[in-house]
Amino acid sequence: MLRFLRILVLDCLPNCKEKLSFNVPFYFLNKSVCFIWPASVTWGKKETYKGVRIGFAKGYLLSDEMGYLEKGNRKQVYWRDIERLEESDIELLKSYLFETAMLDEQENIKK
Repeated sequence: MLRFLRILVLDCLPNCKEKLSFNVPFYFLNKSVCFIWPASVTWGKKETYKGVRIGFAKGYLLSDEMGYLEKGNRKQVYWRDIERLEESDIELLKSYLFETAMLDEQENIKK
């Protein structure tokens, strides 16, 4: 799952830079845009979810009328925990990746 999501991110964001932080891959354009966090890499001492989490650094700015992304008690970072990918998941994730790239570019132009 991690490999598939990594390829998806790199295909959708070909100019991104990949950096390991907390032993998980984070992806950057002008700023941090997303990360892929497998449940096996714990935050603290125990696993808190199943599968692989794909998160968006500026998730609160993404169009998510369906409520596909989760936010918990976070204000900016939104994510989706994935145990099995369906074709509809792939298409939605692609749209979020393209949108996050567009938002990153717009933010960079404002500077």
